[in-house]
Amino acid sequence: MKKKIFHNWSLKLASLILASVIWFLVAKIGDPTDTVTFYNVPVKLTNTELLDKENKVFEVLDKTDSVRVSVKAPRSVTSKLRLSDIIAEADVSKLTDINTIEIAYSVPMVVEEVKGDHDSVRLSVEERATKWIRVQHHTDGEVAESYIVAGATLDQNRIEVTGPKSAVEQISYAGIGVDVTGATSNVSLNVEPEFYNAHGDLLTFNNVTRNVERVHVEVEVLSTKEVPIVLQTMGVPAEGYMATGKIESSIDSIVIAGKQSVLNSISKIVIPEDELNLTGESSDMVNIINLKDYLPENVRFADSSFNGRITVTVFIEELVDKTIQVTADKISITDLPAGYSAEITDVEENHMLTVTGLAENVSAISSSSVNGVIKISDWISEKNIDELKPGTYGIKVNFNLPDRVIMKNNVTVKVTISKVED
Repeated sequence: MKKKIFHNWSLKLASLILASVIWFLVAKIGDPTDTVTFYNVPVKLTNTELLDKENKVFEVLDKTDSVRVSVKAPRSVTSKLRLSDIIAEADVSKLTDINTIEIAYSVPMVVEEVKGDHDSVRLSVEERATKWIRVQHHTDGEVAESYIVAGATLDQNRIEVTGPKSAVEQISYAGIGVDVTGATSNVSLNVEPEFYNAHGDLLTFNNVTRNVERVHVEVEVLSTKEVPIVLQTMGVPAEGYMATGKIESSIDSIVIAGKQSVLNSISKIVIPEDELNLTGESSDMVNIINLKDYLPENVRFADSSFNGRITVTVFIEELVDKTIQVTADKISITDLPAGYSAEITDVEENHMLTVTGLAENVSAISSSSVNGVIKISDWISEKNIDELKPGTYGIKVNFNLPDRVIMKNNVTVKVTISKVED
């Protein structure tokens, strides 16, 4: 038996080798080797909790956690491969001193070769830092005409950020942006905060987290209206002085803001007269008035930078006297009761009238511009005369003086009243 097995053994071995070669060639022809390439294969990082325990954070550099993988295998295998079949892993426990991790490639099938376009993931590893930063808002765009942004309310004034120390140290505050273009009422939004440095430059970090994802902001939008400021005075200046009637204010009107329904009922801002009490004053009175004290409820200034204070000047001048001569023919009699006649029988043909007032007004008075009037009805009423009797009476003359000009002396003339016979 043994002789039969080893008889012509070289021929049998050659036949076996030939059969193997033939099988291999047939297999190659029927199922040839192929190479397929998969792009953007994600590299899974394992054991990342090891860095967490050391209070460190990491960031993948240069997108090295995404690879291009080529797989060499028979076509029967490659035709079934999908991106999800490609396994690329980097174990953080094998992190090198230069912060690289070797990538291990595999597929759950029998293949000849699995190869990536790079062999390692490169990391930036830093100490983890945490701090609280303030949240501040800003608005974008313009509200509708005659409206203003009056302010904003945030449900978070501060948030906590965590990330690499080098990144966290750059963050100065978190910004909330709200678009108010064309708004005529309050704007309410939930906004994702953005990071800014101390110079107001926007910062973008992929590895910095915050304790809240969004902050609720309510932007108040109010209607505006311009209204005049009405000033009033009280009291009398010192003897020999008079207010000119001229009042100057640092501003004459103010733009106020509030709800439209409130502004509709406001037409002016009235300053009470006791703010400008001229009693005993002998020179121009200057007063600082705070308009805030006189704003209606639920109304504010449209200009948030305006502190409400205005300067008001009431002009006061010293009185001047002037004496003018009024001739008798410039005096007339009016309002004589029916059935009576009257004439001036005073022997004086000229009467001296002394007036006092502001220089501007007094200087305009002359003898030719002044006329005197004796109004009999007023004289009867003043004297409480029940029955007018004929006779000669001394009656005071009233003169047509300009406003704010006062007579310092009374001019009395003799008037003879007679009863007219039927």
